[in-house]
Parts: sequence; C-alpha cells; structure tokens
Amino acid sequence: MSYRSLREAANDLERTGQLIRIKDELDPNLEMAEVHRRIFDAGGPAILFERVKGSPFQALSNLYGTYERTEWLFRHTIERVQRVIELKADPTRLLQKPGRYLGAPFTALTALPQRKWLGKAPIQYGTTTIDQLPLVKSWPMDGGAFVTLPQVLTLPPGSKQAMQSNIGMYRIQLSGNDYELNKEIGLHYQLHRGIGVHHTQYNASDEPFRCSVFVGGAPSHAFAAIMPLPEGLSELTFAGLLGGRRFRYLFEDDFFLSGDADFVITGTIRKGEKKPEGPFGDHLGYYSLQHDFPVMDVHQVHHRKDPLWHFSVVGRPPQEDSSFGHLIHQLVRLLTPQEFPGVKEIKAVDAAGVHPLLLAVGSERYMPFRERRPEEILAQANRIIGSGQTSLAKYLIIAATGDGPVTTHDIPAFFRHVLERIDWTRDLHFHTKTTIDTLDYSGNDWNAGSKVVMACCGPQLRQLGETIPGTVSLPAGFSQAHLVLPGIVAVNGPAFTGPESRADGQRLAEQLRAQDWEDIPLIVLCDDAAFLPQQLNNFLWVTFTRSNPSHDIYGVKAFTSFKHWGCRGPLVIDARKKPHHAPELVTDPQVSQRVDRLFAKGGSLYGVV
Repeated sequence: MSYRSLREAANDLERTGQLIRIKDELDPNLEMAEVHRRIFDAGGPAILFERVKGSPFQALSNLYGTYERTEWLFRHTIERVQRVIELKADPTRLLQKPGRYLGAPFTALTALPQRKWLGKAPIQYGTTTIDQLPLVKSWPMDGGAFVTLPQVLTLPPGSKQAMQSNIGMYRIQLSGNDYELNKEIGLHYQLHRGIGVHHTQYNASDEPFRCSVFVGGAPSHAFAAIMPLPEGLSELTFAGLLGGRRFRYLFEDDFFLSGDADFVITGTIRKGEKKPEGPFGDHLGYYSLQHDFPVMDVHQVHHRKDPLWHFSVVGRPPQEDSSFGHLIHQLVRLLTPQEFPGVKEIKAVDAAGVHPLLLAVGSERYMPFRERRPEEILAQANRIIGSGQTSLAKYLIIAATGDGPVTTHDIPAFFRHVLERIDWTRDLHFHTKTTIDTLDYSGNDWNAGSKVVMACCGPQLRQLGETIPGTVSLPAGFSQAHLVLPGIVAVNGPAFTGPESRADGQRLAEQLRAQDWEDIPLIVLCDDAAFLPQQLNNFLWVTFTRSNPSHDIYGVKAFTSFKHWGCRGPLVIDARKKPHHAPELVTDPQVSQRVDRLFAKGGSLYGVV
C-alpha cells in the first residue's frame, strides 16, 4: 500500500487499531511529550493529538513507536528496497543472483522524484507562521521548541536538480534563546554532514544559501532523511522506493517544496553567522548543551490541507527513534560483509546511546596453524572505527567466530562470551585525543575524547563468577558491591568532584590487588550500584555513556609495556557522573502530576497503558 500523505497513514493505523485520538486540549510545552513517553514506554499505539493548545493544527507522534508497527507501515516495500540497496552497493550481485535482482534497476527508475508545477501539489493550500505551529518542548531545560523529525533539504549553488539535493535530519529550534520568533530558526548540524558540504560551497559563492525544512509527508519521507545510503542513491529516490510512490516536488520563489509534506519551512541560512542553539534533551539520555550553530532567516511556512504536525520525543534510549535503527538493520544487513570485509555482525547498542558502544563479530582466517589470538579482527576493528557513522564509536567490543556460538543479537550472552575469553594484558587497544559523538559529553572537550577496542579471540580463560566474592574489602568511601551480570560487578564510589577524584579508580584497583576477583573480570565504579542490576539497559547506559576510555579505565595489577597498557586482574571502568557531564533528563513534577490525571481512573486516557 502506498500512502499519499501522513493523514492517510494515520487513518490506516486507526482502522487497524494501531492509533488513538486524544480529544483533550494538551499543552505542547512538556505535556504532549509526557503523554507520548508513557504511551511509548507501554508499547502503545500511535497518537493523534486533536487539540494542541495555541495552535490550529493537529499533531501526530509515536508513529514508529514499535518495531512491529514500523515494519507494518512499509510491509509492501521493504523487500524490494533491500534488493535495490544491495544491487546499488554491489552491481555484480545481478550476475550472481539474477533471479533476486533482475527487476531492481527498473524499480529504482520508477521511484525517481517527480516535478510538479505551481498549483498542482497539496502543499499550495495555505501558509502560516512559526508561532502557529505546535511548538513542542519535550524536556524542562530545553532551550525552546524543536522540530524533532525534520527533513532538511539543500541544493548546491546554482542547481535545481532534485537528484543533486541532500536531505538530512538535523534538528531545528523554532523558538527560545535569541531567535526572533517567526523570523529566525536554528539549525543543528556539523560541517561533515551533507548539508555542511553545501554550506562550504555557498561560502565560496555569492548565491543565497536557500534551505527547505519538510515536516510530515508519507512515513517514508522522514525515514529517508536519516537513512545511510550507498553513494549515488538519493534520499528522494529512497523515499519513493520505501513509500511505493514517487517523491513529488515543485519550486516556488526558487525554493524547493515537497509536494506531499504537511508543512514546509523555507528560508535562507546565514553563511557567516551563528547563534546559540540548545540545550536539547537528546538521545543519549542527557541534554546536549547550548552551542553556536547556523541560523536561518524564515521566508515562508507552507502547509497542506488538513495537515498533521509530525513529531517525536527524544530521550534516554530506547525511544521511538530506535525503530529507525531497527529498520536500517533490516534493509542493509546483507551489506555488512561488503562494507567491512570479514565482519559478520555489527550492532550499535541503542540502550547505550548508539555511538558510545558497538558490538561486532569478526573472523580470524589466516593463522590456523598457531595459537588463536586477535589479529585479523584488529584490522576489522580499525575499518569499523574508521568508517562513516561507525567512526563515532567510543567502545568497540569485537569477538571472533570459531570459539563457540557468538552473536550480537543476545547482549548478555555476547558479554559472557567475551568476558570468558578476553585477556586484559593483550586485548585492549586505545585511541586517544580523537573525536567522539558531538552529543557525548564524557570526553575531555566538546566532540573530543577517546576510543578503546576490546578484541576477543581464543579459548575460554575463566569461569565467570555469579556471586560477589566472599572476602570483599573496599577502600574508605566505597560500598555496596552488586553483581550486574556474570563476571560484572558494580561498586559505589565517592562522588566525583574534580581532577583529584580520578585517584579513586586507582585506589580501588590497588585495594583489590591482594583479593580473589579472578572470576570477576569487569568492575564498574558508579554512583548507584543497586541501579545497574535492575535491568540490562541500566548497566549499558551508565557504563558506556559516563566514561571516557583513556581517562576512566583502570586495572588491577596494571602495567605498561612500551606503549601498550594492560592489567593482570579485573578491569575497572569509572562510570560515575563527572562535573563536566551534561545533566541527565528528568521530567517536570508538576507536568507529571497533570498527566497522571489523564491516565487515572476517570481520565480520558485511563486504560491506554
């Protein structure tokens, strides 16, 4: 089924019991986000907000709220999109498996974007202003209202060729800070993104840097803005492929308009000027702080007839945007060995904020006549952390095939496999003073930190302990050792107050030198050791979002051999909150109380979750 609009998709979900309407008037300032989070957490339906305070427009969220619903939306197109992507990445597949790929080139051609002429597309229905939009603010410390599912389109200077466009999902701040309402909006993007290439080109040009921000449209359009695509396959073509309907567009006042979007904000990006953007409650579970980013002068805000303002709520994972990662994996899973030769699986761990932790399974093929140890998988690890989005990884844990069953799809089993075999004297490989994810504030500066590769290959070295060692003696100020998973223990440490607190990790390691922790290869130093074992996601989130490998890894019986660091006892990761970390996301108590009443007996949402 091809959806011609977001409203059509919403109606289809409603017919099949996958959408609810909320008739109460809700405030876009925190209330709508709080309702969304509760319904998402319960695995609930898509949400249509019929009455948005301060806006004449309705809003839709949680469209991709479950993996099952996301796959259902694209149920008629996923397989053929897989074939096109696979063939685009490696044309020789057509010769290898002609039965699978014979129709793929024709499918791609029929999905090319289609130009319409002025007055022929629904987007020409009307115009509005920024202050009339549903100005959704998700977290109390957010700098203002944001577009959380934008499709930001730019073209190179002098071009009106749709196939030369770049579309990305770069967040847009609509209000707050120093922005003049209705006249200016903020764009959060880095120069290494596709839009950054265009920005650099416009800096060398006299042309105005025109930009169009689409909101809504068919469900495939938002997904196209975030999809990592093979070189030469445009986002507009991909949107047509996944949506089963060509992306329609037109030009007005030299601005590129989507013919199917619910809203289009057009404007001109100032080439040499930035303004403070943020804070923003982001997908690592913390605020991304205020920084200077490009600013756009608003030209016009278009909308179609009966539009829906499409939004999501970002926060500590998993959240709705987790479905993007799930569907990306579904579409590109066969491409992993080609992009990363020898690698069988890669998993960006959503619960750890995606980029802080990658798990991988590689292969050792070339040294079958001597002791198995990490060799080829180190080359594979370097390929991973040197390529595209995976280069933002902070922790990469890679295991080799051939030492028993191992898969990234079962995270506890993967950690067990690795911790049974890893040799901390040999298998740690650090990259210092490098770049990490801009949204990760665990490093020593903004967008700066370190990486570590943990490479595992060989026979089992230890049985993992499933109880706390019986003779635990912790330094003064440390307490409450808790078993998190087999072989992993969390320990409460003193609050981290400044540089002098870095000695705490070393103090703990020294205290444990004479104790028997051989079956506990990993210790997490944290602020609340009882919190980590409550669920797997707590361990993943705390450990890998609150530590910077070069600064926060210690070891029992640590040593340095030339430039290589290792340890002969357990590894210690200091995952305490640091003063330079961004604040974590906490809801507003008064807003929570108001929303409680909606879900309580007698409230309009009673029984929904």
